[in-house]
Amino acid sequence: MMLQHLHSEVIAPQTKAATILIVDDEVVIRELCAKALKGYDVFHAGSCEGALRVYEKESIDLVLTDVMMPGGTGLDLLRKVKDIDPTAVVIIMTGFVEKDIILAALKEGADDFINKPINLLQLKTSVEKALAKKALKEELANLKKLDLLKSIFLSLISHKLRTPITAISLFLQDIQHGVYDMNDPAFTRNVQMINEETFYLSRIVNDLLAFSQVMEGNGGGLQREPCDLNLLVAAIVYGSQEAQSKPGIETDFHEVSLPPLNLDRKKITFALQQIIDNAYKFSGELGSVSISLLDAGDNVCIIVSDTGVGIPRDEIPKVFEKFYQIDPGNTGQVRGFGLGLFYAREFIRLHGGSVSLDSQPGLGATVTVMLPMQ
Repeated sequence: MMLQHLHSEVIAPQTKAATILIVDDEVVIRELCAKALKGYDVFHAGSCEGALRVYEKESIDLVLTDVMMPGGTGLDLLRKVKDIDPTAVVIIMTGFVEKDIILAALKEGADDFINKPINLLQLKTSVEKALAKKALKEELANLKKLDLLKSIFLSLISHKLRTPITAISLFLQDIQHGVYDMNDPAFTRNVQMINEETFYLSRIVNDLLAFSQVMEGNGGGLQREPCDLNLLVAAIVYGSQEAQSKPGIETDFHEVSLPPLNLDRKKITFALQQIIDNAYKFSGELGSVSISLLDAGDNVCIIVSDTGVGIPRDEIPKVFEKFYQIDPGNTGQVRGFGLGLFYAREFIRLHGGSVSLDSQPGLGATVTVMLPMQ
């Protein structure tokens, strides 16, 4: 992703013009429509086949197509575009007023009609209305998606909290009813278990607060400042609670000479912390975690490798999805919310970088983060 105004504190999102694909075998008609639609990002095609090639290659917001064309009609194009994306917006241009054509187009999901010869004012108005309708549909779809994500998140939180709270409650009830003798080794073991559950609840609350702050700041652009990446990564590694909970895991940290990088310190720290913590989280009690920084010319690489349980190949594409959690033991009791790596990838991409994962079951995992020097 190209970033402009590198030295400004906030990178504001750029407003992108809507893209329109004009499909007509008459060049003069295409040029006339393009002039009327000045201000939009316009693509041209002279046939159904050519239009499909453009549509599959480019991000098209609206298709404006004639009905009668060689090699396939506008109705054929309408049908194929809707097969690719049922929410696609298609306006039909026609010099025919046959009821059968109009009914067939409506049946295939046409969004509007424009009669030939074309009235340029009508054309512009129809396009504006169709794009506004598309934006409204997308907004409604996003709201439904947010509602669904909210429900999933609340359900996930209740599930994560229920187990430790139940364990603590049962233990306290047993004490109240005199079940335990404080000199009994079983009592000591249960006290240790309750301490662990209490620690887990504390971690859950801290994670919730962290994700709340992350989600609130996710739309605010990048607050860039010069950062020493070596110091930033070192602070994450040696401050990791996951690392501290695994004293049998050997840590290897390799620095490299780097100039200061203009980064959003909070977002990059969050992203790298999720990746590094996961390396320890999914390692056993013994093993090693290696964190290396490499100067790759125009980019800097952060490579995080572990000797843990690894991930099956078919699960690797899912790892960065929202709410997805790796459960190598198939216990159904994985701790966490499945949001860390999702936001880690989002924040790395905001910086124009990339993140990749390579792993095999039983052979550990390697995560590679690439960040541009500039």
